[in-house]
Amino acid sequence: MTENNKLLAEVNGKKIYTQDVYKLMTNMEDGQRFNNEEGIKVLCDEIVNQEILLKDAVDKKLDEETDFVKELEAVKDNMLKNYAMHKIFEEIKLDDSEIKAYYEKNKENLNPPLLYEASHILVKDLDEANKIKKEIDEGLEFSEAAKKYSIDPSKDNGGSLGKFPKGVMVKEFQEGLDSIEVGQISDPVKSQFGYHLIKLENIENVETPSYDEIKDQVKQRVLMIKRQEAYLNKLDEIKKDIEVKKYY
Repeated sequence: MTENNKLLAEVNGKKIYTQDVYKLMTNMEDGQRFNNEEGIKVLCDEIVNQEILLKDAVDKKLDEETDFVKELEAVKDNMLKNYAMHKIFEEIKLDDSEIKAYYEKNKENLNPPLLYEASHILVKDLDEANKIKKEIDEGLEFSEAAKKYSIDPSKDNGGSLGKFPKGVMVKEFQEGLDSIEVGQISDPVKSQFGYHLIKLENIENVETPSYDEIKDQVKQRVLMIKRQEAYLNKLDEIKKDIEVKKYY
């Protein structure tokens, strides 16, 4: 082994190297805080502890217990499903001409032509929404009302949602946006989240991006479509001899 992957410990003959510690580190949400000499020792100790636990489990034949065998089979089935999907997808070929053709056909929809800038106040109750709207009409700044009343995290920014393209918000919110002019505040708009007061700050026209600017984005979209087609075609091919019963 190289100096960069040196042997750190052994447990009952099982060797633990630096790369094992870094593998554990990358799988941890806050792993980078261990990326120092002392942290590497701490993680190595944990790997040692896990190997000791594993040895004890094997000695006690926990791997033969019914619950473990069932869980292992479920994990194996899921891994095999994912592997089968991978085998379908690896056969997909994609060339630049397909990507360019998709761009030319769909470029008007790849980047929505309108970009909204808006703020909102979200509350649970219609009466409260009407009361807040009345206070704003009487002179309370929208941003101050958002900080005071809104239950949405955007309250910390005075209700600002920044800029976003048409269609990313829920249907009711979008309809509320489209019902007002720039600078206006909507009447309460009900959505699955509660009641919104929406202030439309600005609307911008956005130019359709060039092919080179969004080639990678288009490629991923075409790849997704081809993967879906390949998946469905494979199912049509293999399901003929499989009995399926549905009770819904």
